[in-house]
Amino acid sequence: MPRNYLKKADLTSASGSDDVRDTVQSILNDIEERGDAGALEYAAKFDRYDGNIKLTAAEIEAASALVPEKLKRDIQFAHDNVRRFAEAQMATMKDIEVEVVPGLVAGQKSIPVRTAGCYIPGGRYSHIASAIMTVTTASVAGCENIIACSPPRPEVGIAPAIVYAAHICGADSILALGGVQGVAAMAFGLFDLPKADILVGPGNQFVAEAKRILFGRVGIDMFAGPTDSLILADKTADADIVAADLVGQAEHGYNSPVWLVTDDQTLAERVLALVPGLIADLPELNSKNAEAAWRDYAEVIVCDSREEMAATSDDYAPEHLTVQAEDLDWWLGRLKCYGSLFLGEETTVAFGDKASGTNHVLPTSGAAKYTGGLSVHKYMKIVTWQRATREGSKPVAEATARISRLEGMEGHARTADIRLAKYFPDEEFDLTAAM
Repeated sequence: MPRNYLKKADLTSASGSDDVRDTVQSILNDIEERGDAGALEYAAKFDRYDGNIKLTAAEIEAASALVPEKLKRDIQFAHDNVRRFAEAQMATMKDIEVEVVPGLVAGQKSIPVRTAGCYIPGGRYSHIASAIMTVTTASVAGCENIIACSPPRPEVGIAPAIVYAAHICGADSILALGGVQGVAAMAFGLFDLPKADILVGPGNQFVAEAKRILFGRVGIDMFAGPTDSLILADKTADADIVAADLVGQAEHGYNSPVWLVTDDQTLAERVLALVPGLIADLPELNSKNAEAAWRDYAEVIVCDSREEMAATSDDYAPEHLTVQAEDLDWWLGRLKCYGSLFLGEETTVAFGDKASGTNHVLPTSGAAKYTGGLSVHKYMKIVTWQRATREGSKPVAEATARISRLEGMEGHARTADIRLAKYFPDEEFDLTAAM
């Protein structure tokens, strides 16, 4: 049976435009040319902030003192969970070596990047959790330098809770810069800081486009679009919880898709009836975002079986995937394409977003078909090495010479020839191209 759309999206979410790209490229070029002065000018223009850019130890201490003790405990709780999960991830990364042929040993080694630049959104919402997610994982990975960067508020600076979170999670430097100028400062090594080897963290379309343009010169966690979420629910699901979870994710932004996929039409219709009231009950800004996201991007799809539900989910490859259905182990084994998976109504995307331990920097816009989210692995370079005895190099050199000549790469072949001549002067080898 074809998928039955009880609600179909009117728009398709996009991560950027030509206008955004041109604007971001212009700002990056200007800041790269003018350095600190250029970044300061854009900070004054866009952040409307003329305070200290690189926070001093005294400023970090003063900001931390403004954070209520209860919130500090919550931040520490979340940090501990994220750290423990990241440490468990690190334990899976093993250096290896194998004797490929007798006398030739090849190996793999994991090396952290030296400098990580962590962007922490602070505009519409103060993303305390993003400081925890990005900085903690970089610290556990073993990065030598960790730079945290977050938009300041006019006449105020960075939200104190973000400063506190970045500090306790391991940031070596904290920059009060937002948007493209913040990304540029980390990438270009401004304000006497080392250049970032990798840029991570969520942000608006200008931040995402800056990372996209800089990719190649620096590493990035992923190309990010608007956040998206999908719920798989069967007849056992609680319609009130399903509706609340959809609305909770729709409040991210006007273009944040949320999708419900079910095999129970009664549940689908109940959720459709509940959502408008839940949106109307949100605070004004949240309600406005959720209303637009629900109106323009949300979908409700009825399938004829759980297999069709799973196939639909894999086609969408959501950033966040929730299962509220029977037989959770079946879903865990079957589902293939998602950024992070939430099994059962006892957990929810917000838990992962804030405090449960898994990372909330995740692939959007279908990228979960080919990549996972931010983890300690994103900060690591998996490199290889090899070592050989003279006898071990012999068959490799012979094969290399012949393959190289067949390809027409005589210089390559001669690097093998010279070794064979030196190590085995009394032997003769057929090193001509095999045709």
